[in-house]
Amino acid sequence: MTDQHLLRWNDAIMTDSAPGDETDALIARCLAGEQRAYVELYDYYSGLIYRLSYSLLGDREDAEEVLQDSFEYAFRRLDHFDARKSAFKTWLYRIAVSRCRNKRRRKWLPSFSLSAFDGDEPRDPAATPPDERALLSEQQREVWAAVSDLSPKLREVAILRYYGGLPYAEIGQVLDIPPKTAESRMRLAHKALRERLSDIVE
Repeated sequence: MTDQHLLRWNDAIMTDSAPGDETDALIARCLAGEQRAYVELYDYYSGLIYRLSYSLLGDREDAEEVLQDSFEYAFRRLDHFDARKSAFKTWLYRIAVSRCRNKRRRKWLPSFSLSAFDGDEPRDPAATPPDERALLSEQQREVWAAVSDLSPKLREVAILRYYGGLPYAEIGQVLDIPPKTAESRMRLAHKALRERLSDIVE
């Protein structure tokens, strides 16, 4: 078993978003004042933003708060989104990461759980999820524990790279850093994870 396999966890993670053309059409409908379009846009992307927030904060209530704050801001600033500069998903990631950082600064979170990544999130992120922690294998638990031990900067890059599947250019956009810096942080994160997981990584 390779470290890449261990860290990818699930090919479906953080990929539930609308196709680009459909997103563009929804945004146009939102800007035209169609309330239903806001609901559809939220439905497409809320699970993705919730999982990102939960993975960075490790707390359900905090993740839900970041989710709501992120969309409230995004909808208020929707007319400022420029599809020529970034994908809508990337723009949302940037908003959510910024709010996660603010939340983390206000509250020390000593524990870190990513059990919500095991399986699909319900469309309503406030709904009670099943207790998936018991379904995790011992190796998966070790992987999540290793991710939790990374510094916040390395954890952000690792989450966006491994679980979000973002290229370094997009990670740079999300975190407001040069792509080379994102790549450098990813190398450090990967090295730290390989060392921590040396017993289970071939």
